[in-house]
Amino acid sequence: MITEIALTVGVIISLIIGLFFTGVAGIGLLKLDNAMSRLHAPTKAGTVGIGAFLMASVLHSFLLGQGSFHEFLILGFLFITAPISANFMAKVNLHRQNCTPPPAPPRDDMWATLNVPEADRELADPQELA
Repeated sequence: MITEIALTVGVIISLIIGLFFTGVAGIGLLKLDNAMSRLHAPTKAGTVGIGAFLMASVLHSFLLGQGSFHEFLILGFLFITAPISANFMAKVNLHRQNCTPPPAPPRDDMWATLNVPEADRELADPQELA
């Protein structure tokens, strides 16, 4: 009896959380002005909202006595594919020049090399440079 009430409350809370985050994702998708901003809302808030809906489904299946873990496979697939697809969509927007490109990185000749500036050579141990 207590377990059924706790699972029912858990289902209700998960549905409310899912409804809130999915609603935020939908509003963000409609209200944000450019493609890169619109990309952020469904990939972040939508993923959390759908995750909460799937958690409600898991709790409901245990409430009925038919435990199901298939939702965790869906959730894992969603958490893996949502950031990857968002990354590809962002790259397409950058490639098509539909958005402001990020600033160019500063020139750095020492990154991932063994070049040491002259000012730092004086501070370094002579045995390390040999």
